Amino acid sequence: MKREDLKALLEDMSLQEKVDQMMQLMGVFYLDDAEGVLTGPARQLGVGEEDFWMAGSILGTYGAEQLMAIQRKYMEKQPHHIPMLFMMDVIHGMKTIFPMPLAQGATFEPELSGKCASAAAKEAAVSGLHVTFSPMVDLVRDARWGRVMESTGEDPYLNGLFAKAQVEGFQGDDMGKPYKVCSCVKHFAAYGGAQAGRDYNTVELSEHTLREFYLPSYKAGIDAGVGMVMTSFNTVNGIPASTNRWLMRDILRGEMGFDGVLISDFSAILETVAHGHSEDEADAAKKALEAGVDIDMMTSVYAANLCRLVEEGTVSEALIDESVMRILELKNKLGLFENPYKDANSEEEKTIILCDEHRKLAREAAGKSFVLLKNEGLLPIDMGKKAAFVGPYTNCKEIISSWAVTGDTSACVTIEEAAKEVFDLTRTSFHQGCQILANDYHLTGFGNLGESVPKELSEEEQKKMFEEALTAAKEADLVVMPLGEHFLQSGEATSRAMIDIPEIQMNLFREVAKVNDNIVVVLFNGRPLDLREISKTAKAILDVWFPGTEGGHAIVDALTGKINPSGKLPMSFPYCVGQVPVHYNEYATGRPNLEGMQERFKSKYIDIPNEPLYPFGYGLSYTNFEISPVTISKDIVTDGQSIKASVTVKNIGQVEGTEVIQLYIQDVAASVVRPVKELKGFEKVKLCPNEEKQVEFTIDEPMLRFLRADGTVGSDEGKFRIWIGSNSDTKNEAVFNCRK
Repeated sequence: MKREDLKALLEDMSLQEKVDQMMQLMGVFYLDDAEGVLTGPARQLGVGEEDFWMAGSILGTYGAEQLMAIQRKYMEKQPHHIPMLFMMDVIHGMKTIFPMPLAQGATFEPELSGKCASAAAKEAAVSGLHVTFSPMVDLVRDARWGRVMESTGEDPYLNGLFAKAQVEGFQGDDMGKPYKVCSCVKHFAAYGGAQAGRDYNTVELSEHTLREFYLPSYKAGIDAGVGMVMTSFNTVNGIPASTNRWLMRDILRGEMGFDGVLISDFSAILETVAHGHSEDEADAAKKALEAGVDIDMMTSVYAANLCRLVEEGTVSEALIDESVMRILELKNKLGLFENPYKDANSEEEKTIILCDEHRKLAREAAGKSFVLLKNEGLLPIDMGKKAAFVGPYTNCKEIISSWAVTGDTSACVTIEEAAKEVFDLTRTSFHQGCQILANDYHLTGFGNLGESVPKELSEEEQKKMFEEALTAAKEADLVVMPLGEHFLQSGEATSRAMIDIPEIQMNLFREVAKVNDNIVVVLFNGRPLDLREISKTAKAILDVWFPGTEGGHAIVDALTGKINPSGKLPMSFPYCVGQVPVHYNEYATGRPNLEGMQERFKSKYIDIPNEPLYPFGYGLSYTNFEISPVTISKDIVTDGQSIKASVTVKNIGQVEGTEVIQLYIQDVAASVVRPVKELKGFEKVKLCPNEEKQVEFTIDEPMLRFLRADGTVGSDEGKFRIWIGSNSDTKNEAVFNCRK
């Protein structure tokens, strides 16, 4: 449909019809008996029958036949036969589940993440969906916050690359083309900066920190052409994001140039009343509209108030027209006016969902996301040795994360299932050992997800399981222990003050260590954990995160050496929770904790180290790499000219491997304090034994720019340090100068 036709359509719509386009309801309302819904949940929400059948979009329901039926009935009742938008949280896969986003960040391969997004879009599209609420690009520094699993980590540069790749993967170059969906960058803005790591909590940042660290990844998604942005729950500068006109109109739409649809998070507009910013629902509707929020997710704040506010002259209908036009334009970009069902196809659902191609991609992505944290020669496993798999994740299918809401765990491959395909079963045994969570640990507030918690076992059953595992461990040459968080211990609303592995599993670990010190821990986790005890005791640690549908196969590939781990940490693992938030790109202090400084009066803890247990960018391999000293082509960078910084990387081990060579830069003295290091580039290098390769980075003046003291963006003259190495703790340094 042409833009002039959209304008004509808008002009012919009634005010109520326009306002209802700005309301989003749960799709489940439309699956049950309409009368029952209207007299029950819809009435409680304050939605009448006329509004119910004119809501512009729904969320949380999928399936080609179901959504086609809803669309058909909706368009019959909608006065102008405007199609409905169908939206869903397709975060890291539709039915084929890929590694959780933080794990994808560990691949340091944005292109691969884009392929995963494209596959997810294909499965979502044939299931009838038009929009996915992904990617979440929030910068994360506090492992207590459960939603770190949904981000790609603590670095603005890395997050921006993944934001771009995922948006392009979901949307392609035209979201109206077959098998593409509209992407939604979230949560604008600074949701990951919640104080104390507590979800939905206040965010308190200086504008400088907001602009320098938190906003760049959103901008990367917007520059990639994302069609939708979602508001965050938190306050920014003391104002809730959903009613923050400066944030949404001045920064998002003005400075960043976003012209797509802005949707609130679930009931976020209404929640501004609880924040103490809006007096009541009508005031919340007014402020959110004036801030430029186009869609009110799952409340009747807009539908119940905007018409009256226009009639009273409190708000301008022109603001409503702006929002509705953006919604109509999105529907038009998706091609819904020509084909309201788009790619929904129940026959293609059967062939595309969980197809071999997508499973193969999921296996590849999982393998590349694994981070080898420690290895004292036990990995890869010597297949001639007697191995005991002992731990609750040995044969567990709940390995897809709490935000794989459309995933089917029955399709997941467990470690035991995969291991039985390749291990000599006369020398291999499998034992649960204990439950993931103790009987007295209760997960509340998860609805049907709570059914995923294993049934409680009697003391006798637990004792028998425990003793069988210990006997097997004692008789084995090595013990592989798949341990970690329950998948419902990370994700939205799962903030944790103590970021450790459940005590019931730690008790099993300690008892196994008493009878066999050859332990390989396979770690399942949605966030960085406190691994002090495990790191001290286990001889090998392989972090596999929540790896997705093909997790079992990929884990066994890594344990047996079929693949060589190459993942790098996208988020620092703290020494203990007392350090968090901890991140590599911190500001220097006037009394840094450096050798040669006064022993007492410097910025440090007296009971733990300042440094994380495992730093950003860290990850081992089954081989060893030698990195030469940094060489630079010249020592001065000027406007319009660049320098080359390079190292030679050599595989000095016995097997082929991949190393991620990382470039970090520091502005030594600037108009505002700069981070001690900032990631500015990386390259993945695959080398055979004794093979070497030169890795070269180009450094130009734009790479040195930052938000300066006077509010402008630019570079300062002066001295810069660069480091090139295998993680953020590298000491491989060179120096250059910037001259104007």
